[in-house]
Amino acid sequence: MTPAAIVNKLWNFCNVLRDDGMSYGDYVEQLTYLLFLKMADERTKPPYNQASSVPDDYAWPTLVKKDGDDLFDHYRHTLEALGNEKGLLGLIFNKSQNKFQDPAKLRRLIVDLIDKENWSIMSADLKGDAYEGLLEKNAQDTKSGAGQYFTPRPLIDGIVDAITPKPGDAICDPACGTGGFLLAAHDYIVKHYTLMSKEERKALKGETFMGCELVQSTARLCAMNLMLHGIGGNGDGSRLPLVVGDSLAGDPGDRYEVVLTNPPFGKKSSTTIVAEDGKVSKEKEIIERDDFWATTSNKQLNFLQHVKTLLKQHGRAAVVVPDNVLFEGGAGETIRRKLLHECDVHTLLRLPTGLFYAQGVKANVLFFDRKPASETPWTKKLWIYDLRTNQHFTLKTNPLKRSDLDEFVRLYNPANRHQRTATWSDETPDGRWRSYDYDELVARDKASLDIFWLRDESLEDSDSLPEPGVIAAEIVQDLTAALEQFRTIAEDLDEKIEEE
Repeated sequence: MTPAAIVNKLWNFCNVLRDDGMSYGDYVEQLTYLLFLKMADERTKPPYNQASSVPDDYAWPTLVKKDGDDLFDHYRHTLEALGNEKGLLGLIFNKSQNKFQDPAKLRRLIVDLIDKENWSIMSADLKGDAYEGLLEKNAQDTKSGAGQYFTPRPLIDGIVDAITPKPGDAICDPACGTGGFLLAAHDYIVKHYTLMSKEERKALKGETFMGCELVQSTARLCAMNLMLHGIGGNGDGSRLPLVVGDSLAGDPGDRYEVVLTNPPFGKKSSTTIVAEDGKVSKEKEIIERDDFWATTSNKQLNFLQHVKTLLKQHGRAAVVVPDNVLFEGGAGETIRRKLLHECDVHTLLRLPTGLFYAQGVKANVLFFDRKPASETPWTKKLWIYDLRTNQHFTLKTNPLKRSDLDEFVRLYNPANRHQRTATWSDETPDGRWRSYDYDELVARDKASLDIFWLRDESLEDSDSLPEPGVIAAEIVQDLTAALEQFRTIAEDLDEKIEEE
């Protein structure tokens, strides 16, 4: 059976299970458990002959032999027991639950779909692509909220092509979701460095990547995604490429040549507290760290400071940030001024709307290098590429393609980013690429980097208006973003009233 046919079979079975009320997310999770057990069993046989990390009582053959209620009970016990194990087993199976309603359907997935294939002999690309397809389908299931963990692959590929990771780079994503950035960096290195030594290849698979993810169920999918691509621990006690926990809780101590990340968007960190009299109040989680420039409850500003900490001297970062990181006052201004002075903040990519599954997101990618201490500012010029003005993308009818970023990557000039040519000038006012000097940036109100210069064609010419569906989607985006801002302001005002 061809790989495409296998994927189609898995998809089709998912639709059968949806009739039982199982979501895409639940399905991908159950598939993760079963695929892991099957592949662990395959690796105990020739040509691998590896010792399995899965205890014999819970190995794949024990599931294949059972049926009906016996299968249900055994599957539940298997998930529970493996969730208490250490290492990769614990990472995959921690807090796992059986989401099947019908033992016959569980048996069909085990015997007819998974057991009939030898997954270990499939290429890593193939298994990985199939699994990433499942993850993307899960992200599209907007009701589940899984889209917040999914960055569009064309955007990831464009960012990685600009950053150009190489063998020997230690690469981190402190908010790794399902692992998109780490996998794209891995694929880039494999594609562009075909003559790596055996030691370099081993280091690439086992020592190069590190992710951190707060949500256990997402970390599980990330661990499986990396494993299917041949990255990280194979259950043999080797180093795990993933930590489950809160990145912002403290400085982990490790430093990296490359940090690529799309931190979670959304509200400021807060904890809901219910008093003895039943009164509900919210307490902001303000992160205080010695390595941070400013203390704030704004998660995105904290992630930006955290990324700076994670970088080695001359390390390279690309961080997806919402618009408010570019213009917010107070701690935001302090952080921007410090970042411009202590790092070389060299590139800003202004992203169009309609890229993310989460509504109301207006985002950008900020590229910067960490530098040693200096009395003079490291940022000399900030180059900005405006991919937002007069651009209209939607998730379904006009999704972003990697080719839409070709001009940006070419102008970024990864081979030598110190030699760049602007496409904007007085003679070419439609150019999307121009630079601003450090002095211009810090002279702006609050050192705001929220800069646009292209005229919006739809404001001047009704013939240039996009399709009605696109206009409606953009109105929804703007209103959602505005509502989020007002919600934050209202929460801040409530807190001030309570304090008084």
